[in-house]
Amino acid sequence: MTVRKPWSYDELFIVLNIYHKLAFGQFDKRNPVIISLAQKLGRTTSSVAMKLCNLASFDPELHLRGVKGLTGASRLDKEVWEDFHAKLDENIPASEDKLRCLFGISVNEEVEVSRRNGIQRRSKGSILPSVTEVSTLVKQRRGQSFFRNVVLNNYAEQCAITLIAFRELLVASHILPWHSHPRERLDVRNGICLSRLHDAAFDCGLITFDDAYRLILSPQIKDAISNQRVLAENFGAFAGVSLRFPEHALLPNPAFLAHHRKTIFKS
Repeated sequence: MTVRKPWSYDELFIVLNIYHKLAFGQFDKRNPVIISLAQKLGRTTSSVAMKLCNLASFDPELHLRGVKGLTGASRLDKEVWEDFHAKLDENIPASEDKLRCLFGISVNEEVEVSRRNGIQRRSKGSILPSVTEVSTLVKQRRGQSFFRNVVLNNYAEQCAITLIAFRELLVASHILPWHSHPRERLDVRNGICLSRLHDAAFDCGLITFDDAYRLILSPQIKDAISNQRVLAENFGAFAGVSLRFPEHALLPNPAFLAHHRKTIFKS
């Protein structure tokens, strides 16, 4: 007779971190992320995939889309879900720390959660400054790392404009700026996966998107397109084209895009 290994609070805390980095349709035992996590937790891939589907039963975003998840969630599952979401600004960095500890990832490395390659470590190429700065910086960097993984996986690791699928060239672009909108910093609907070139243009207001998610070019870009081939190929060719979203993706918040058009876009 097989004895089931009960889930601990800390394990569920880590699973919730991964839950938010994958779309519902990616909760599959063959997903490299789930395989990586199951190996570290000492569990089967089926067990981890099922737990993710159990947790989905508490997700209000999925309920709005008619997705219910599995019905076998435990009392502890519900408790951890409620605790985790009660203070996201604190619990997301904390869950990043627990994930890093599980995978033995140092302070000078980043966690990459890729639906293609599983959970891996990546060198940051920089050292944390002084001891007095560590607490604030670590929390910020954990949040930024979480946001990047959430957004890139939400967009199937492709630029939503060009469909470039080279992870090192992709950025989780904030629609509402990180520094001025702390409440929306970690909201996946405040992010768009863009190439580094398009992220830079979006960040400084040279491009934006309308309510139908179509690309709008600023007058500066339009004026330069005629005599700069690279601009014509990377911007002119996509003007008026809607962002491409994979199945199950959470779409950008239209109110956030309206704010970008009003306050950042150089019309």
